[in-house]
Amino acid sequence: MKPALFDGWTDRYDRWFETPVGRLVGQYESALLLELLNPRPGEKILDVGCGTGLFTQDVLNCGAVVTGLDLSGPMLAKALARNSGLAFAGLCADMCALPFPDNCFDQVFSMTAIEFAADAGGVVAELDRVARRGGCVVVATLNSLSPWAERRKQKAQNGHDLFQKIWFRSPDDMRVLVPGRSSIKTAIHFPKDAPVADIPAMERNGRIHQPDSGAFLAVQWNKD
Repeated sequence: MKPALFDGWTDRYDRWFETPVGRLVGQYESALLLELLNPRPGEKILDVGCGTGLFTQDVLNCGAVVTGLDLSGPMLAKALARNSGLAFAGLCADMCALPFPDNCFDQVFSMTAIEFAADAGGVVAELDRVARRGGCVVVATLNSLSPWAERRKQKAQNGHDLFQKIWFRSPDDMRVLVPGRSSIKTAIHFPKDAPVADIPAMERNGRIHQPDSGAFLAVQWNKD
């Protein structure tokens, strides 16, 4: 089997979220996910592109029953180990062709995975398809309006193998992709090299004064 894009990034991914800035990024991203998804005990939820299960764990802690899907076997193995003993099952599959019937999950979410898909509209259609009618879908991606995106684009030009494979999208880009009425919010309104002590104030000010420019862009809708 051809190696998946993230097979060699498993440990580096987790180490980033263990740094002082990475921990705050994870906290802000998780808080926004939980605000938009609002997972409840016993709900059957699909996590598409679950990676090593960092954000999966936060949803599980709300009492939900979660199925995690990822194209990378090493990433999925880490997610299974991290969430061992919890109501979590995982499988390797492609988010462009979800191996589930229509209307089978109460809620569906995907954290920073859709930017690696050229056919983002097809992915959104698949996420919507497997959600039950009235169910919530949340898709988070990397915001093209953020200074973080410019920094990553520069790294791509310098040969960064991961950032060369990313499609950055704006809030307006995501509004066009999703069906019906949607809600969009962003987080991470501070630069990567910001002093840790300054980050909470920078985040608060950014959400007030530049609500569309956070590096982490999340869109939420309910299936018709």
